[in-house]
Amino acid sequence: MSQATAPKAVDGTLNFLDDRLGSTTFFKRNVKKVFPDHWSFMLGEIALYSFIILLLTGTFLTLWFKPSMMEVVYDGSYTKLNGVKMSEAYASTLHISFDVRGGLLMRQIHHWAALLFMASIMAHMLRVFFTGAYRKPREINWLIGIGMFTLGMLEGLFGYSLPDDLLSGTGLRITQGVAESIPVVGTYIYMFLFGGEFPEGNTGDIIPRLFTLHVLLIPALLLGLVTAHMMIMWHQKHTAMPTKEQTESKVYGYPFYPVFMAKTGAYFLFTFGVVALLGAFAQINPIWLFGPYDPGAISAGSQPDFYMGILEGSLRIMPGWEISALGHTLSLNVLIPALLPLGIIFTGAALFPFIEQWVTGDRRLHHVNDRPRNAPVRTGVGIAAITFYGLLWLAGANDVIAERFHVSLFATTWFFRVTVIIGPFIAYAVTKRICLGLQRKDADVIGHGVESGIILMSPEGGFSERHEPAREEERAVLLSKENARPEAPAVDANGVPSPSSKGPVGHLRSRLNRAWSFDDVPVEEHEGHGHDANGHDENGHADGEKRELESGKDSKQLSR
Repeated sequence: MSQATAPKAVDGTLNFLDDRLGSTTFFKRNVKKVFPDHWSFMLGEIALYSFIILLLTGTFLTLWFKPSMMEVVYDGSYTKLNGVKMSEAYASTLHISFDVRGGLLMRQIHHWAALLFMASIMAHMLRVFFTGAYRKPREINWLIGIGMFTLGMLEGLFGYSLPDDLLSGTGLRITQGVAESIPVVGTYIYMFLFGGEFPEGNTGDIIPRLFTLHVLLIPALLLGLVTAHMMIMWHQKHTAMPTKEQTESKVYGYPFYPVFMAKTGAYFLFTFGVVALLGAFAQINPIWLFGPYDPGAISAGSQPDFYMGILEGSLRIMPGWEISALGHTLSLNVLIPALLPLGIIFTGAALFPFIEQWVTGDRRLHHVNDRPRNAPVRTGVGIAAITFYGLLWLAGANDVIAERFHVSLFATTWFFRVTVIIGPFIAYAVTKRICLGLQRKDADVIGHGVESGIILMSPEGGFSERHEPAREEERAVLLSKENARPEAPAVDANGVPSPSSKGPVGHLRSRLNRAWSFDDVPVEEHEGHGHDANGHDENGHADGEKRELESGKDSKQLSR
């Protein structure tokens, strides 16, 4: 029987490439790369798939969109706007929606994919934060993720501003005000971006410039960051959730080929299918109902996309503070909402891995994730940030809330002004207490076992429940908690102060270290207490059973 071989042209080409690039060795080494399996890891994959959908649909829309503010008179399929003066950008968007085959579907898929992209990045970063997956050696990837989220916000803002409809034009007017509120350089930034006064009719440059940023510059930066993110992740290997098999030195999971490749291909199809169904059946951004942008018109209940809601909310609840000096006005009522909330969140998120490392002194490599309950300070800080973000996001709809629930807009605004300050502190305290309570529960399971459902009656008539050791897999998860490491002594045996404990910075670090670990609950196996590996004493009775039994009498078992 003859053995089939590749055609000479194919075999020669492959050998040529392999001799120069070592492609065969590369593929052999990487197709068996192991990927741990957990449902939360799919969040990052959804962000990647949404980005791919955005690139594909955006390319389609670019073929028909006209990024021009030249004034035209509409005469198209949407007869309700016939004879209305509008920009070419708005007219071309109407043309895509009503005259291009599949145009409206592509527009809506593009918009839904953008929302899904931002939502999945947000959820993915929360998963990374709460599990401590940003720790050494993954700090760079964490910073890349923050950069991608920031660019995604700008990309979304510029993208939904392109149609030049009433809603997006209102958003641009707010952007103009924010830019002008920046001291000294604000006017230059505004004129550089807008190319003149806004709106400027036929001579305005804002739409062409936003188009260039939206379809070229920011996508190129995002593509570069996504590529760097994936390459670093591939090199460092994926983090893993604590299980029986996972260790800091061993990765347990499915190989890249064929298991992971098949799963990720299916996930992409699922994601695309969901976005396509949303684009087909869930209307979004019906610009023909808003009409072209008019500086003198605005609709009640106007809201930006969800990821910009925090800026909208902060602007709405900020008091009208202004400072006038030397003939100049500093608009704090715009400057503070524009810079402070996102500055707190993004700057805090970027610095947190390094702050945690400095406070705890933990500079080890980490490849197995924490359970959120096992890092109560980190989890409390994360929930506090979510509370801060969420309250400002809700405040962006204070008029809708007041109208729907028949409450005073004044009272609603003051409610958010107060809760946005005290809410994060309450959320932190409550979250930390919950985490410590869950730690105590885990310690109890390790020390005393789990309820077996079997009730024992002693000869005296007393009843107690027999506890059994937790399953091996559960014990491995519970014992994955790293108990708090003791702080390095302030002085050595000779009374010489440690360099890290000197000065105000050293005292601050010491206090933060104690706050991080002083109420930690150890979760560990106890030895030397007269119990065997199954949690029974020398007489075979589980911990918690009645130990004093009369001679010659056996306990009775009752199934509960």
